[in-house]
Amino acid sequence: MNLRAKNKFRAEVSTSSFNDIMFFLMLFFLIASTLVNPSVIKLTLPKSQHNQTMRKTEISLSITKDLKYYLNNREVPFGLLELELASSTQALKEPTIVIRCDNAIPVQKLVDVMQIGNKLKIKMILATKSPNG
Repeated sequence: MNLRAKNKFRAEVSTSSFNDIMFFLMLFFLIASTLVNPSVIKLTLPKSQHNQTMRKTEISLSITKDLKYYLNNREVPFGLLELELASSTQALKEPTIVIRCDNAIPVQKLVDVMQIGNKLKIKMILATKSPNG
């Protein structure tokens, strides 16, 4: 007399769809990481108590800790900065430049840049970091 069951149950987990899921997740994160900020210049902005946001067309001027000048994410030597600012703002009705400078640069370097803007009659705004962010 045979008392064993004829149908043996085997537990199986199908892993064929895991490859597809992992591929799509990898693809999503690769695309998302390039869209976040494709060209970032690392700066530590000074802090400010009051914030004001702008919605106009603006030109970005970044000054790094090692005194490299970037006009709209393109490096410009300081000697050519006045010429580049003049050519970048000549087509604009009310040119506005947002200065994003590292908080470790000497104040005189910031004043030199602002004097160029004053000479060209360009409105210049200093970007700061909010106290909560």
